[in-house]
Amino acid sequence: MALPLDGVRVLAVEQYGAGPFGTQFLADQGAEVIKIENPNDGGDFARAIGPYFFTPEDSEFFHAYNRNKKSLTIDLSKPEGMAVFHDMVKTADAVASNLRGDVPDKLGLTYDVLKDINPKIVCAHLSAYGRTGPRADWPGFDYLMQAEAGYFSLTGEPDGPPTRFGLSVVDQMTGLALAYAVLAGITGARATGQGRDLDVSLFDVALCNLGYPALWYLNEGHVTEREERSGHPSLTPCALYKTADGWIFIMCNKEKFWPALCEALGRADWLADQRFADFKGRLEHRALIQDMLDEALSAKNTAAWLEVFAGKVPAAPINNIQQALENPFVKDEGRLQSLELEGHGTYRAIDAPVKCDEPTPANPAPRLGQDTEALLTDLGYDNARLAALKDGGVI
Repeated sequence: MALPLDGVRVLAVEQYGAGPFGTQFLADQGAEVIKIENPNDGGDFARAIGPYFFTPEDSEFFHAYNRNKKSLTIDLSKPEGMAVFHDMVKTADAVASNLRGDVPDKLGLTYDVLKDINPKIVCAHLSAYGRTGPRADWPGFDYLMQAEAGYFSLTGEPDGPPTRFGLSVVDQMTGLALAYAVLAGITGARATGQGRDLDVSLFDVALCNLGYPALWYLNEGHVTEREERSGHPSLTPCALYKTADGWIFIMCNKEKFWPALCEALGRADWLADQRFADFKGRLEHRALIQDMLDEALSAKNTAAWLEVFAGKVPAAPINNIQQALENPFVKDEGRLQSLELEGHGTYRAIDAPVKCDEPTPANPAPRLGQDTEALLTDLGYDNARLAALKDGGVI
């Protein structure tokens, strides 16, 4: 069977993490994602980000975000390069970009410019702060968004310094929003025959992710703050608890799980205690419940408790990156992928999280410009024209 996005062509004017992360989701489901890279500056600067490389030309950082894509080198700053790009636009469903907010208009990557070339083209833009407004020309990155949108105030222990989330969660969620925008736009264009611009920004996604704490403040004036042991702001028990050899995270986020936890611990007496009869009561007695659970859970190590709780009480170990990736639930259940890279051999990566009845394609990230000649030959460019474009530094 074909993959869900077979036949979809996306031109990706992208760099670094957020945009490439999003378009990789499209490529993993069969879309032909063509990275547009400048042949005169080394292409996507993520190609040079260390500290780890498979080969001198293959940054592992770059490979994390660019599998199953093609690379087409075009210098979009040159009129001849833009003419080549326009020829590609005629064949494409979408142009996806992640650039500073004022750059798409300067380069001519908007629907207003491209609609006469292809009226169905979808132009999906990812920027730091949006393409309009007072910050349109501001550079911006994930951790800045976490800082300004309040994440630092929600992460870590109450008595610690402001702390960022451990991963570039804003970059990656904004990349997913870009992929969503591309597919929403294509769906509309195929129904109506007309494309459009769609915009998503790191700042807007960071703000949107505030979710229910935002509503609590906007409507009740409540400012959510950090909780001890990474606890939930309103549910108990939902935090870190001590075991004989470390920690375990328990989430009794439905009423049925408190009785299940009490039963697993052999503490039926806790069920009879009316102080703990519902979420409200348990929240009021959070400190007491923490002490009770620390004492009870200290009777066994984390692994033993996970066996007791399996399928009954929502619980998880506290793993580092090594432990997370060596987890049998990861290694033995098809959540890793092996790819073959010329000049290096096999390397491993995390498989796509979206599963269908076909395996995820396993093509490593492209070398800079590796598909240029093939793609332009398909457009009808002959050898003489390709040579002239190369001599002029256009491709």
